[in-house]
Order: sequence, then structure tokens, then C-alpha cells
Amino acid sequence: MPEGDTVWRTCRRLDQVFRGEALHRAELRWGRLIDSDLVGMTTLEVVPRGKHILHRLDSGLTLHSHLLMEGSWRIQDAEERVPTADLVRAVLGTTRWTALGRRLGALDLVRTADEGELVAHLGPDILGDDWDIDVAVGQLRAGHLGSTHDLIGASLLDQRNLAGIGTMWASEGLWVDRVNPWRPVAELSDDELAGLVTRIQRMMTDACTRAVSTAYVHARSGQPCRRCGETIRVAMAGPAHRERTLFSCPRCQGGLAPTDDGTPQAPLGSGRPRSRSGYRPRRR
Repeated sequence: MPEGDTVWRTCRRLDQVFRGEALHRAELRWGRLIDSDLVGMTTLEVVPRGKHILHRLDSGLTLHSHLLMEGSWRIQDAEERVPTADLVRAVLGTTRWTALGRRLGALDLVRTADEGELVAHLGPDILGDDWDIDVAVGQLRAGHLGSTHDLIGASLLDQRNLAGIGTMWASEGLWVDRVNPWRPVAELSDDELAGLVTRIQRMMTDACTRAVSTAYVHARSGQPCRRCGETIRVAMAGPAHRERTLFSCPRCQGGLAPTDDGTPQAPLGSGRPRSRSGYRPRRR
């Protein structure tokens, strides 16, 4: 799933293309939105909120999209042909550029004043202008998953605590700070939580401009740790209905996941059988 830095870069590009420009083309190929007429409306700005994209128009409307697992906004020259394939769920265009919303996970058209109905549940945006580390620590401390799931890895991934962090940056930040993903939040001091979240924010902020980074542990299960040489492990984190994968080094980060029996794990995407711990590498 695209993470906060990817969404930030997407919004920056869309904002560069559309800000102050009138829409000459607008097709929302999405259920009840299919008859929406946005042509002639001018874009005020396109901004991120966590992993959500908010395209605000001068009509007082906001086009909201979420990339979920495979979505993207692709920019092309206005003269290029627009595909009719089902994977294109939205088409927005100016006289110069066209943006294709491909494989979008969500698309909504709401009054800008009502954006809160879609994003008010989110915690502080780790890449937002209003970022406050004390509020972020408080959100993690309060928790939303319930006492049996308030482990630091899953808590970082819960967008109600902090918005924008996904499995990659949670795994990377936890590894850098040598924190076990399955350690209870209650066992971490406020200083430890602040240090961890600040670390992740710095890494994500850097990725906003560099785009390409070398992963320390993410998607490297079955391969040696870049720090100690131990084999990187992968396990699921979070409640059963919202489980996500996290990668870690058992030596650097203080042990295996509770569900990990230590059975050798094949490298991610290798197609080899799953281990007894229940994790099966997915083809990418």
C-alpha cells in the first residue's frame, strides 16, 4: 500500500498541474459519481491528509481519493489517448495535462466543509504542517486497538493514532531504533516513543524528496540483517480483521513475534511453502 510519503509526492505533482487551472475534462467512473459535472471548476489546491488525497475546488467541493493497495494518479499530456479500461476510475484534465486515477481504492465527492466526515477519525499527520510530537505520543499512549493489541508495531500502523505510516516505515523505524514490534506500548517511555516517531518522521520526510531509499528490513524476510547478519523475519501485526505484515531482526530487536515459531522463512516472493508460523510469502 502506498504510504504517506508516496501520497505526499502524488499530491505535490497534482497540485503543480491543477492549482489555479480550470477543469476542461472531468470523468468520475465510479458508481453514483458517474454523472458528476466538474468541468469549468477551478482547482484551489491538492493536499494530503495521511494517506488520503483531497482535491479542493472553487465550487466548495472536494474530490477525495485513496490509493489503498494498488492505486495511483498518473499524469500525461492532454493530447495522449485516455484508456477506457476499468482500471481507470477517474480522469481530470486541463488544457495541458490529464490525470488518470488508476485502481483507486476510494473516490468521493463532498462539500469541502464536510471533509471531516472522511478524515476526522485520523490521528496527527506525520507529514502535516500541524505535526505535534506531544500529541502524537499521547495518541499512541491512549491507543485504539484494545489492551490485547496495543503493541507498538500495530499501534504505529493504526491511522487513528498517527496518519501516514505504513508497514514499510513502521518496520524501518523500529529496526533503526532496535525496538521489538511486538513490545507493548505501555513498556515504552514517552521519550522512547517520541524518539521512535521522530525517527520515522525524519525518514519519511527525507523520502518525500528522494523517493528512492534502501530498505533495511522491509520486504527482506529470509535475507541477512544489514546490521548483524541474522535472518530477517516477517510476521503479522494487529487485530485479526486488520492484520498487516511487519519485518524485523530478532537479534537486533529482541526476539521473535509471538506467532513466530522460528521455522526458516523463504525470501519474500520466492513462492516456497509457508512456515509453520502461518506466514506465506506473497508473489509481488
